[in-house]
Amino acid sequence: MRLILASTSPRRADLLRESGISFRVERPEVEEWVAEDFPEVSPGELARVNARRKAKAVAERHPDKPVLAADTLVVCESRVLGKPADEKMAEQMLSWLSGRTHEVITATVLILPGGKKTREAVVRTRVRFRNLAAEDVRSYVREVEVLDKAGAYALQDGGDRIVEQVEGSRSNVIGLPMETVLPWCEDLVGKESTF
Repeated sequence: MRLILASTSPRRADLLRESGISFRVERPEVEEWVAEDFPEVSPGELARVNARRKAKAVAERHPDKPVLAADTLVVCESRVLGKPADEKMAEQMLSWLSGRTHEVITATVLILPGGKKTREAVVRTRVRFRNLAAEDVRSYVREVEVLDKAGAYALQDGGDRIVEQVEGSRSNVIGLPMETVLPWCEDLVGKESTF
């Protein structure tokens, strides 16, 4: 029984692949909730709701398979940063994060076969940005694909140019906290002859 990753994020797929987990990818086809529409919902809960909705959408199509979904948000000084709409917004996000410490929040949901049991976790990692000059920001946005990333940056793709310090799970910042996900997958392997 292979895991289904309810995400089209290449970074999440890379993390699973590098860990030796057998899986296939399926797009969840759900509209994500955004902080502006739900100001009363905490960032952790917003990420959890989005991850649940993604996992459920795919699990309904494949009730006999384990389904893993995640949602990542960047939060700095109570401001939630999702994915930038364009390069100008990406530059604004990176400029605002410059010299600041922010939190990367990833909610992860695993729905087990049959859909009756789920596992959920919200992992938080603190990230401090270097002080960035305007040209550093423009250069990063030009050279790195930033539009599909919460907070407009990728730790694994030129992140050392902009990130000064990471406190906590580095894989969480990339989009999937493997310290949480791997034990879940190992537990599934123990329950199934093939995974």
